[in-house]
Amino acid sequence: MSEGALLDRLAQAGPLHALLTPLDEVRSGVAAQATRPPAQGVLAGVPLVVKDNICTLEYTTSCGSRILEGYRSPFDATAIVRLKAAGAVIAGKSNCDEFAMGSSTEHSAYGRTNHPLDPARVPGGSSGGSAALVAARAVPAALGSETGGSVRQPAAFCGVVGIKPTYGRVSRYGLVAFGSSLDQIGVFGDTVTQAGRVLSVISGRDPFDSTCADRDPVVPPERPRDLKDVVIGIPGEYFPADLDRGVRRACERAMERLRALGATLRDVSLPHTKYAIPTYYIIAPAEASSNLARYDGVRYGPRFGDPVDVRALYRNTRGQGFGPEVRRRVLVGTYVLSSGYYEAYYGRAQRMRGLIAQDFDRVFGDGIDLLFTPATPTPAFRAGENMADPVAMYLADIFTVTANLAGLPAMTIPIGRVQGLPIGGQLIAPAFEEARMLGTALALEAVVTGTEEA
Repeated sequence: MSEGALLDRLAQAGPLHALLTPLDEVRSGVAAQATRPPAQGVLAGVPLVVKDNICTLEYTTSCGSRILEGYRSPFDATAIVRLKAAGAVIAGKSNCDEFAMGSSTEHSAYGRTNHPLDPARVPGGSSGGSAALVAARAVPAALGSETGGSVRQPAAFCGVVGIKPTYGRVSRYGLVAFGSSLDQIGVFGDTVTQAGRVLSVISGRDPFDSTCADRDPVVPPERPRDLKDVVIGIPGEYFPADLDRGVRRACERAMERLRALGATLRDVSLPHTKYAIPTYYIIAPAEASSNLARYDGVRYGPRFGDPVDVRALYRNTRGQGFGPEVRRRVLVGTYVLSSGYYEAYYGRAQRMRGLIAQDFDRVFGDGIDLLFTPATPTPAFRAGENMADPVAMYLADIFTVTANLAGLPAMTIPIGRVQGLPIGGQLIAPAFEEARMLGTALALEAVVTGTEEA
């Protein structure tokens, strides 16, 4: 794509408020990258936008927060280094919930992002800006980050492909930390092939990240002719009685197509799934409270007013620099880690996390190759609908947080629409089985139309 065509597409997507980087800065950033020697990589000339919590040299990295407004990283994240080496063009930073804490991109300090098909609705979150720009065809692919579903959920809401790799498959070096045992850089693409190609470039071992697995990069598979050797589990816990009827119909149709491709579908049970949301919302805030302690007005963050002592400096910086959702999660996290409550909350949540992971191990050890589930319980909800009820907002991630807690790869692909709004289906695979998951997704993508009404 030429520079002019890219800027035109980004300008046309302006009403979405999905791109935080001004177009003149995108122009200069793209021009600076054009001075590199011509690349012959698999992504040569492909433009991508990057979620604003992934460090880049060309653009500021604010994490959607006032506390990092104007911050410019002195280095590129490992994922960005690899994208550039493969010839990709980094075309700006996308809007996100502040420090990736949210499910709707309404918690950005710079204003919410609109859904690409209905501006009255949300694009999902926290990586809603990246999802919206891919859905609007401004760019063919983008990077986001996942802590509890922040790539897969907005991908489902916007009708694009979203991939969360196995924990440790992609380096976290240069990803601003939220929940260190949960965070992963993920990929959006307009097709499974495009998303898989980007994942293949950014994956693989990295000496700068001690949690990165000693594994080769993902090798994208060819689309299989059929799925006769694939056994897909259908966990009953992901199809509750109150599941949106349109979502259920779209999933049932997708399952029929999987059977038609030759796959064997088996009912399975993941009994600890019902505890996933409370478990996640203890562990993630606890880790956030530790990671965000560095934003104190000394090492990071602005200084507000004229503080009389260190306590006042911290209070002013965090009270005025952090938004309400970040403050809420930091307070919850500090509470569950405090003396007298650590074992009652955090310790129990970690044990439940182990039981959730054991559920997946048992199912995959019993002949199941992949799991198929809805990606979200409903289509995209209206802006403001859940802002006054944090629990309702958190439940938007009910089908995605389990893969983060267990460290497993998962992805969503469009499987239809309900009253014009996209519906996503989710595939979950055993650890480091991204190639198997991508192959099945390629086969399903070929027979399911993402714009077909359920």
